[in-house]
Amino acid sequence: MEERLQKLLSAGGIASRRGAEAYLTAGRVSVNGHIARLGDKADPERDEIRVDGVPLTSGGPRTYLMLNKPRGYVTTRSDEQGRRTAAELVKDCGVRVWPVGRLDLNSEGLLLFTDDGALTQRLLHPSHEVEKEYWVWVDGALNRALPLLRGPMVLDGVPLRPAEVKVLRENGGLLSVTIHQGKKRQVRRMCAQAGLTVRRLRRVREGELELGGLPPGRWRYLSGEEVRLLRGEEKKNLQEK
Repeated sequence: MEERLQKLLSAGGIASRRGAEAYLTAGRVSVNGHIARLGDKADPERDEIRVDGVPLTSGGPRTYLMLNKPRGYVTTRSDEQGRRTAAELVKDCGVRVWPVGRLDLNSEGLLLFTDDGALTQRLLHPSHEVEKEYWVWVDGALNRALPLLRGPMVLDGVPLRPAEVKVLRENGGLLSVTIHQGKKRQVRRMCAQAGLTVRRLRRVREGELELGGLPPGRWRYLSGEEVRLLRGEEKKNLQEK
């Protein structure tokens, strides 16, 4: 049954109805590939509704899982060039899920999948500044690069929040780099600006969620506690106490 989009967005946990109106006015909502307008209606069972390009799902149980993405896979549901996709590795979960964010073809590690549009928005929206930690194997002069990596940097004309950079192993050039934004190929581009060449890059943490010992190419469901941590509910409860 068709309903106004602001009601559907509110029911999907994206925003309040007033907030949903702002989404529509800003052109951030599409129905079947077309930008929606305030007052438009849609049928969630028939139409594809997207917010900032992310599908909106109707009510019901949600699926949350973590994949250890290997190198050589693109983070898309399908690829026009016929390359292997990360979605192929989680297709046996039995539910239509999408990746939360991206890891490029030659990067590996923690990649979340879900069918929860509200959580996707929370994790990707810049205002929440969800931390992401990467282990980065590099070649180059660390003594010159570290002050640059830890200091103010600019990508695409946008100032970045200073990264947290630790040397895990000087012999072999292994760094831990924690960032708070999610610009395209951000860590690789930061290293290039600092004069380093990235040999290997692995995401090991997103927010409070750690990759741990999950083997490459394997996935697992998130626990209820892990989902609450991603939603920020645990921190909120501690603040309330």
